Amino acid sequence: MKKNFQEFPIQRREVRTAILIDGAFYRKRANHYCEKVSPEVRANELVTLCHKMLSFDKYEKRDLYRIFYYDCPPLDKVIFDPISNRSINLGKSDDYKWMTQFLDELKHQRKFALRLGRLSENAIEYSLKYDALKKLLSGKIQVKDITNSDLTLNIEQKGVDMRIGIDIASIAYKKLADQIILVSGDSDFVPAAKQARREGIDFLLNPLGAPIKKDLYEHIDGLIKIRPYIDNCNNKITDNEESVDENS
Repeated sequence: MKKNFQEFPIQRREVRTAILIDGAFYRKRANHYCEKVSPEVRANELVTLCHKMLSFDKYEKRDLYRIFYYDCPPLDKVIFDPISNRSINLGKSDDYKWMTQFLDELKHQRKFALRLGRLSENAIEYSLKYDALKKLLSGKIQVKDITNSDLTLNIEQKGVDMRIGIDIASIAYKKLADQIILVSGDSDFVPAAKQARREGIDFLLNPLGAPIKKDLYEHIDGLIKIRPYIDNCNNKITDNEESVDENS
């Protein structure tokens, strides 16, 4: 005689979660999936991403402690343009206006805390993009053919990594949350993550689809695979797969 077993619903355990976002990394990955969007759309996309990370788990009921966003306000400085041989005011550029409005949008979001560093005024340099460098070295183009679109303006961030490390330690030592979800793609966070795990924090990483080094897996408790997504985006990236690979 067959026994009928009643299926019981999964009881999700409650955890208090803090989300930490490396802003420069997020903006780079978001532009990879869907570029040329307004500051308002990009901010709403980030809020949606955070809500998905909180809800996309069948074993945990995540209660948000706070969302920490780390970035730098744009630089208001006059620099030399090597292509046009003239000075340009970064404070009047479209990028300056976009970034200023984007940060303002985040300031008005529920439970968002902005942790702002600064851009170094002494570490500003142009670099040649990879495709342009290949063409130059192969002789397909000459130096005189290089345009502004072939260059990337690199400005060093100051104080961002330090703020991320301090907040991870503070959350762990003060028991402000049970779980930290870090949106980042590099290994600078490893020392802080190791200490947080020693204090009992469940430490998850979301690299937004970017590849990470294999040895990073030993320093986190799980990987979240949820990326930014905007409806009706005409960008070349069309995959919208979402999954979670979290170690229990």
